[in-house]
Amino acid sequence: MADERFDLVVIGSGPGGYTAAIRAAQLGMRVACVEKYERLGGTCLNVGCIPSKALLDSSEHYEETRRGLAVHGIGVENVTLDLGAMMARKDKVVRGLTQGVASLFKKNKIERVQGMARFESPQRLRVRGAAERVLDTARVLIATGSKATPLPALPFDDERIVSSTEALKLATVPKRLLVVGAGAVGLELGSVWARLGAQVTVVEFLDRVVPLMDRGMGRQLHAALKKQGLTFRLETSATKAERTADGVRVTLESKGESFVEDADVVLVAVGRRAYADELGAREIGVGFDDRGRITVNEHFETSAPGVFAIGDVIAGPMLAHKAEEEGVAAVERMAGQAGHVNYDAIPNVVYTWPELASVGWSEEDAAARGVEVRIGTFPFMANARAKCLGTTEGGVKVIADARSDRILGVHILGARASDLIAEAALAIEYGASAEDVGRTPHAHPTLTEAMKEAALGVAKRSINI
Repeated sequence: MADERFDLVVIGSGPGGYTAAIRAAQLGMRVACVEKYERLGGTCLNVGCIPSKALLDSSEHYEETRRGLAVHGIGVENVTLDLGAMMARKDKVVRGLTQGVASLFKKNKIERVQGMARFESPQRLRVRGAAERVLDTARVLIATGSKATPLPALPFDDERIVSSTEALKLATVPKRLLVVGAGAVGLELGSVWARLGAQVTVVEFLDRVVPLMDRGMGRQLHAALKKQGLTFRLETSATKAERTADGVRVTLESKGESFVEDADVVLVAVGRRAYADELGAREIGVGFDDRGRITVNEHFETSAPGVFAIGDVIAGPMLAHKAEEEGVAAVERMAGQAGHVNYDAIPNVVYTWPELASVGWSEEDAAARGVEVRIGTFPFMANARAKCLGTTEGGVKVIADARSDRILGVHILGARASDLIAEAALAIEYGASAEDVGRTPHAHPTLTEAMKEAALGVAKRSINI
């Protein structure tokens, strides 16, 4: 006999899992959430989004104190780095947020089950933890996320060749950090350690950084990071690594030529892969694609009736907020409601400085679909608030359908682009035209005025440039 009967068991307590569990409880379901680790929150809260942003913010404060305050008439001498204190602050932020998830579980009467879950049938799970439990349930939602992808030539050793998890808790600032992969994770963590004093070299197999983002904005970000001291080797691959007495010697290859790069630490940040191998899901009939991701239908249900999946374990961008939206939509559909995710309205952010944020289509996307577009741009150099802040790099690009004027995509490079992109996501969600945004009053002086000006620029009506 099973220990208990639930309406829904969620496997995984990351942003997708805990959000789905809470929404299901709000809808009147009896919910349990299985998490193998002691702390709730998954990768994002514990070793991903949150600790990396805490370090990004701390390292930005350090860099500004060292180099950016004099222009404001503020003199600071003998600036020192206490890496231990910085890491302790990061851990405190993480701890507070994971405790917050635990409080939300109690508030919503969600049963927390610690241990490893494995399917015995589509409606029965055995959980092995401190005590073994068997859970019967009407439905199961798999939200187990993803894990870092290793490279055959650079296997993780968690000391010198590390994933993002270990790069968030280095005990000392490496003199030389080699980052393999110029996506969001590589550039963000490379930026952190560069500000704290590391000599950072970024290796990328493709011919551009942030290859999934707008090409023009990516070029501008590349230039900004080079000015900050990061070195880039594009169209380059790592083919071999050997430990040395004080680090790692990596053999790189570019356009048929080989050379070596020595580093104290190598961060491998070439992407992540779905993590669902230990659940016994295949044995109960759950289908997987050729990339190891679970396949689902429009209701997020797998090929095993009553078993659903969301987030990084299914196709689509591996983003916490994407998983959250899918979790809510999945449980609402279970409850007979019209849950829906508009994937065109999901923003993507690279939290470097300046930040790069995008939502919707790029120019390349529009061309591939054969859609004629008009584009409006506006630089932060011409924005009054950006000048006051001293953060004038980058700008806003608005892409609109040439016939209907409907906004198809927005790309922002600049200070707090991660916050500014929300207006663009809302505009896409509601089908706003560029003229709608251009005619909406924006407070002055604010960074958001650049969005208004870029929208006006679609019709060549920008006022301040």
